[in-house]
Amino acid sequence: MNASRPKRILIGKVGLDGHDRGAKFIVRALRNAGYEVIYTGIRRTPEQIVRAAIDEDVDAIGLSLLSGAHKELLSRVAELLKGEGAENIVLFAGGTIPDQDLAYLRSLGINRVFRPGAALSGILSALEEALTGGRSTGGGATT
Repeated sequence: MNASRPKRILIGKVGLDGHDRGAKFIVRALRNAGYEVIYTGIRRTPEQIVRAAIDEDVDAIGLSLLSGAHKELLSRVAELLKGEGAENIVLFAGGTIPDQDLAYLRSLGINRVFRPGAALSGILSALEEALTGGRSTGGGATT
């Protein structure tokens, strides 16, 4: 990673979920905050997400999930990153994810989960902390 370039973040939608309003909002907010953002669009496979992340040399992957398949899809993305030796890529998620699934997602290496209603300032703060080596616990987001 080149320290002089802006942090690069890939935002994507995995699985069959076609609703991407929240993902596009985050893309815009991250760009406005100075990040370089690659948006993969909807209905991507975990394999497509990881390949794009590696090809684009990203610092973080943010995945939006509303379909209820978050455990399966996020575990597959984490598994593929590990298989590629890319565990250094910060992995975060957003969407409708129940409380009872948060510990499991954390065990996979998901850095943060941002649910509906999370403050944009909290998302940006937590992401900046994660990208600079810390693990944020504040900012109104979950996990």
